[in-house]
Amino acid sequence: MNVINQSGNGMQSNVEDLGALERRLNVSIPQEKIETEVESRLKRLARTAKIHGFRPGKVPLKIVTQQYGPQVRQEVMGDVLQRNFSEAVREQKLRVAGYPRFEPKQVTEDASQFEFSATFEVYPDVVLGDLSGTRVDQPVVNVVDSDVDKTLEILRKQRVQYEPAERPAVTGDRVTIDYRGLIDGEEFAGGKAENFALVLGEGRLLKDFEEPLGGMSTGESKTFEVTFPADYHGKEVAGKTATFEVKLNNVEASRLPDVDAEFAKSLGVADGSIEKMREEIRANLEREVSKRVKAKIKEQVMQSLLDATVIQAPKALVERELERLMQDAQNDLESRGMSAKNVPLPRDLFHERAQRRVSLGLILAEVVKINGLHAKPEQVRTVVEDLAQSYENPAEVVKWHYASKDRLNEAESAVLEDNVVTWVLEKAAVVDKPMTLDELMGKS
Repeated sequence: MNVINQSGNGMQSNVEDLGALERRLNVSIPQEKIETEVESRLKRLARTAKIHGFRPGKVPLKIVTQQYGPQVRQEVMGDVLQRNFSEAVREQKLRVAGYPRFEPKQVTEDASQFEFSATFEVYPDVVLGDLSGTRVDQPVVNVVDSDVDKTLEILRKQRVQYEPAERPAVTGDRVTIDYRGLIDGEEFAGGKAENFALVLGEGRLLKDFEEPLGGMSTGESKTFEVTFPADYHGKEVAGKTATFEVKLNNVEASRLPDVDAEFAKSLGVADGSIEKMREEIRANLEREVSKRVKAKIKEQVMQSLLDATVIQAPKALVERELERLMQDAQNDLESRGMSAKNVPLPRDLFHERAQRRVSLGLILAEVVKINGLHAKPEQVRTVVEDLAQSYENPAEVVKWHYASKDRLNEAESAVLEDNVVTWVLEKAAVVDKPMTLDELMGKS
């Protein structure tokens, strides 16, 4: 494609295809327009310019030009690039994805035209595929008494207490140890600690290190070998065998709280009713089930849209999304006390995810546009109010969301996705798939 346009201000432009989505826009502008703009700005500047030896407003234009000419010309050229690029894009009806790369062309001093090119990508045309053969498995989960019992056990373990035990250590005990490891007679990084506490059986350390601690008593010492796996995260010791000298300083037995009125009160049941506590646990599990089922259905719907639609994502948008994902990951590492400098993040790790998110975003936008699935104010309000219910003061949380356009945009995006899911489900074969709570949660 090579379309030439000429606007009323003398600007000429043409577009070249450089690939599936890449374009080069060539623009030509009369040089006299640039000179006129430079002169106009210098005259305005002369009214306020402060130059030693001249009163404000009395500086000769020639002096102002010598002092500020190059800077003003640079500013004018930048403005001309942006303004005429935007105008040319509108005239050529181009949908620019990402940021253009400007390249002014070298011209002689007496050239009558200022020419530049802008290289960029355009948004792809999205043609939605056939969804009539789509199958969506809808998990069907009933929360039963055993699910409540399991949750109670988890809550008890979260409130475990430890007390001194005058016996050898067993699984579930918390032990405190000193240890020193040697490889080929030499100490190594991370191979030595004092008063290190761990709970036997939790699997925090290598199995070959934990197992010998079972049966040890307070004050006892033991020496044993541990072979680090070949894929161990500490590359300097991976695949090597270390000899550890361990002294057990303390053994503490675990004690779980009884399921009684005090325990119920600790979970927020004011009157200590065990029956009411179980009812609240069941209600919380059912809310979690509803949320997980919705997420699994949404995941299948989004994948079906990607599978049915052939699309090429603009590299600029993928790169921008990749940078955002990496920044989020770095922020997460820093929030956990790990420096991103010490934990380098490979870009390849995020590229596929960035590509998927951009492609899916373009597809969703097209589905919303052609099917009129835009978010309605009452839908956004419902999403915000639902989010607010998990907080102590829902009305304040609702107000907080509506005080920020960005926060409200997040709720609107959630509505758009829900609308698309509903639209796809109307065309898909939805099949109930009975499963247990553990299966839904990915625990079995």
